[in-house]
Amino acid sequence: MQSIDNNLTVIEAGGPFREPREEVLSYDYSIQRSTWPTPHGIRVKVSIPDELVVFRERLLGSVACSPGRQLMINNILSKKIADWKIKIAEEEGLLAERGDVMLAPFVGPWSHLLPKLEEWFDKEQRTVREEIRRRVGI
Repeated sequence: MQSIDNNLTVIEAGGPFREPREEVLSYDYSIQRSTWPTPHGIRVKVSIPDELVVFRERLLGSVACSPGRQLMINNILSKKIADWKIKIAEEEGLLAERGDVMLAPFVGPWSHLLPKLEEWFDKEQRTVREEIRRRVGI
């Protein structure tokens, strides 16, 4: 009997990767639904100037710390942004079918999704701030 549960499951995520000729960090996700015979890969891009820097400044303000700590902050926050983008794409039905999917930064043609990303940020910012303080020590 085939399962009627068609929930999206993230099996694995890799990254961040720096994309050549683009100011983005990208993450590769392996996703699976019970109705799919095999997992499917998608790429999520986080814009450094339009998403990462904006949310980092809203979250922490102007923080002076070592390059290593800055890197850790950027990695934690960019991964959270990529995770939120997966949830938004799922809500929007962009991941309903198997096929090549690349979630671009939520600017330009994707800017209509930016308010939803901001909602996720507003909802989760306390948790993210605490995680950064715990892992980075600021």
